[in-house]
Amino acid sequence: MSILIAIDQGTTSTRTVAFDKDLNIIHSEQKEYPLIYPSDGWVEIEPEQLMNSVYSTIDPVINSCKDISAIGITNQRETTLVWDANSGQPIYNAIVWQDRRTAEQCAQLKRDGYEEIIKNATGLLLDPYFSSTKISWILDNVDGARRRAEEGKLRFGTVDTYLLWQLTNGEVYKTDVTNASRTNLYNIHLKKWDPQLLEIFNIPSSMLPEVHASDSNFGEIVRGNKTIKITGMIGDQQSALVGQRCFQSGQMKATFGTGCFLMVNTGDESLQSASGLLNTIGYGLSDKVSYALEGSIFSAGTIIQWLRDNMEFFSNSSESINLLDASGESDGVLFVPGFTGIGAPHWNAEIRAAFYGITRDSTKKDMVTAAFKSLIYQVIDIKEALKVDGIEIRNLSIDGGMAANSGFCQLLADFLDQEVQVPASLESTAVGAAITAGLGANFFSIDDLQNKQSSNSTIYQPREKIFNSNDLAEWRKFLRVLLDVYN
Repeated sequence: MSILIAIDQGTTSTRTVAFDKDLNIIHSEQKEYPLIYPSDGWVEIEPEQLMNSVYSTIDPVINSCKDISAIGITNQRETTLVWDANSGQPIYNAIVWQDRRTAEQCAQLKRDGYEEIIKNATGLLLDPYFSSTKISWILDNVDGARRRAEEGKLRFGTVDTYLLWQLTNGEVYKTDVTNASRTNLYNIHLKKWDPQLLEIFNIPSSMLPEVHASDSNFGEIVRGNKTIKITGMIGDQQSALVGQRCFQSGQMKATFGTGCFLMVNTGDESLQSASGLLNTIGYGLSDKVSYALEGSIFSAGTIIQWLRDNMEFFSNSSESINLLDASGESDGVLFVPGFTGIGAPHWNAEIRAAFYGITRDSTKKDMVTAAFKSLIYQVIDIKEALKVDGIEIRNLSIDGGMAANSGFCQLLADFLDQEVQVPASLESTAVGAAITAGLGANFFSIDDLQNKQSSNSTIYQPREKIFNSNDLAEWRKFLRVLLDVYN
């Protein structure tokens, strides 16, 4: 039996999954690790812990499988690492995509008039979310880093590139088009690193990896007595797009993980959003590059973790459904989840989380329900932004850990007033990495995948008289107050 393995390197854990030829899971291992918060708005990962989570999940899966055809890697995207070109040792912790420490640098670049240049080349906005200012910060704040970079002694990578370097003992230094497109350094139209952007962010070109299609040859991994080809690398949200088989223009998915990311395939057309969404590369597969529009919400699963670990409202995330009101009633309590700023379509790096409307009668249930609703309200904002850009959501396919919460899925359908589809497997990101590797290994074709797409999905239909438009209006009013404070 030929097997495909996916390494799904996420924000707070690594999962390695083995799939059979029909993309059924036959073995899975997961290892969590902590995030580090050195200062307000700063989020880091210790690189050794990140790599240990990879090794501790991939080895048991490889050892349990025979006849492995290929490995695919998918990863948290904009998270940034810089390491020594000879030793492979990182010179600083990984700076996570959620990190907001470079907000002032981004604001200064906007004042200097660079935002349109960057947006036109990359499809992205000037925001701390992306890798470019993270690299600049490391070069400017680690002793000797800029000098070493200019001497060609340092390497930059998003997590995919760092994993590939470590897994191949420094023999392969590559990334794929999806991860490159999230750095604010890659011209998505010319499909190359952009010299003008490197100059704006003051980053030497010697630090940058080769860019390849997502289903290219990315070398080999040797573990024990097995040598396995790596034939797929793709950013996690694009991987979920592939995993949900969104190969046609107009098809859309939403992933509710640490954050929430809605992405719609726009095909050959690179659409510049007029409403604060991101224009990005959806995938590079089978000699074809497809573009996508994306709405990024920074906090989703993070909210539930906070309610569990910091507020201690429940001991297990799955128990949150017991404190989620079935009709979405939160008795006037509102929540804005700006733990590390707020993303599309508002894009404010300074805003912080806040509750409003708490009275003596407010309960845990009110606060938990308000937190869940805040996520749905952000999805509504993105839906309306897509409409401004000429894209109408007719139905929504969702995946990720929060998609296992049936109460949340039902409220999402109610508030959006449209069908929400949840696939039988919520592991769309890992499935996408396996598909990408399978395409790279000529294991199957895109046509095969579309013809065999599973129909075993759960469908949530909107109920009448559940959505309260007045509550949404109050939430937007509260959000505007916070945005005005932090502008």
